[in-house]
Amino acid sequence: MSNRSTATTIDEYIAGFPAGTQAVLQEMRALIREAAPGATETVAYAIPTFDLGGRHLVHFAGYAKHVGFYPTPAGMEAFEAELAPYRRAKGSVQFPLGQPLPADLIRRMVEYRLGEVAGAKPR
Repeated sequence: MSNRSTATTIDEYIAGFPAGTQAVLQEMRALIREAAPGATETVAYAIPTFDLGGRHLVHFAGYAKHVGFYPTPAGMEAFEAELAPYRRAKGSVQFPLGQPLPADLIRRMVEYRLGEVAGAKPR
C-alpha cells in the first residue's frame, strides 16, 4: 500500500493488503488486544491505533516488506537492546514480512506503554 490509507476502521485498513500481509497485521492486532484488553481500536494518522483513556497507546501499519510498530520513543528506548536486530527510528520499529513477529517482545512493549499511559496526567 503505497498511498496513504483512507480506511476508517482497522478491518478496512487490513483488507487493503495482500493476504499474507493481512495475516501478519491480524496477528499484530491480536497481540496488542491480548496485552491491552481495555484499549479501544481506532484509526489515527491513517494507521491502526489502540487508545486507552483518550491517549494513543500504540500504532501499527503495513508496508510492502514489513509491518511497522509504533510504541512511542519512550517505548522504543525501554527495549533498545532487544530491538537491535530490527530497523528502527525514534518511535518505530520494522518487523520484516516473512519472519515471525517477536510476539513476547510486542506484548511486553504494549504492557510498558500501558504503564506509561496509566501514570500519565489526564488531558
